[in-house]
Amino acid sequence: MNEGYNIVEKALNFATEAHKGQARKYTGEPYITHAIAVAQLVEEVGGSYMAIAAALLHDTVEDTSVTNEDIQRNFGCYVAVWVENLTDVSKLEDGSRAVRKEMDRQHTFIALPPAKTIKLADLIHNSISIIEHAPGFAKIYMAEKRLLLEVLKEGNSTLYEKATKIVDDYFRKAKI
Repeated sequence: MNEGYNIVEKALNFATEAHKGQARKYTGEPYITHAIAVAQLVEEVGGSYMAIAAALLHDTVEDTSVTNEDIQRNFGCYVAVWVENLTDVSKLEDGSRAVRKEMDRQHTFIALPPAKTIKLADLIHNSISIIEHAPGFAKIYMAEKRLLLEVLKEGNSTLYEKATKIVDDYFRKAKI
């Protein structure tokens, strides 16, 4: 086994344990299925082993008791920086949803290109799921994603095009 495979396998095991008992909000599937889907999209466009590991871990700091220090200790500084780039900085007490999403967008704007690639994969998987399973919320969510795309242009171009198509198709069909 090579070192790259080991970091991906370690990240999968770590994320599976961290998200144990969590379910996807709109589908009820085990939460880890989302992390795996995001990692697969990153892998499909030639993401490095470290980027695939970060994709598997992208929600652990935001949604579990895992800290960025835990990520750095277990996976090194690159993976930790990318996970930090992907972790929302806003808190409920920061204001309205629009204010919080703007704070998170500004945080994403300064993210490194590998993190933006992971964010695009995250946007793609979440958008497909939300459009299908939560059409009412999709109206809000997809408007937020249209704004988010403006700061993700440095991510992988294939994923950027795919994400843009999903968002554009949604608004074309919804005629919003």
